[in-house]
Amino acid sequence: MNIDTRRFTATALLTAMAVIIPFIVVFKVVVPPFTATLGAHVPMFLSMFLGPWPAVLVGLGSALGFFLNLGPIVGARAFMHVFTALAGSAMLEKGFSYKTVVLITAPIHGLLEVLVILPFVPYNAYDLFIVTGAGTVLHHAVDAFIAFALLKVLSKTHVFNAVRTDH
Repeated sequence: MNIDTRRFTATALLTAMAVIIPFIVVFKVVVPPFTATLGAHVPMFLSMFLGPWPAVLVGLGSALGFFLNLGPIVGARAFMHVFTALAGSAMLEKGFSYKTVVLITAPIHGLLEVLVILPFVPYNAYDLFIVTGAGTVLHHAVDAFIAFALLKVLSKTHVFNAVRTDH
């Protein structure tokens, strides 16, 4: 199996994971207007290593899964995974370390989710920026750590064999 077939297969599997995670993960944090589903960003982080298009497709899968399970506002927030993953993928292609990508994309991710809910949710600045923005950054960090652990294992595969997790 060549690398393009492996990348395509990995993209399909990560997209499927992104779609089903909202339905199967029972550990969820809900502090309106914020919600967090443990592991929801893991497919996004892994897809960043496969390239920009896989990152976009996995982000779209995440948006679909959350839209179907938790409605349009949470689905729109999950749609921000497209842009977060695309930015992360571009940085990885330029040689940035995974740790740097996580640190740079975290505030971007948080701000994007705040901007999505801003027109729809009549909450105060605390609920928007601390609960949702900071909550998203924290959730981003937890899932980045989970993805890092998986990358250590997956870096031994033919799909993720170019992944450097040591810097």
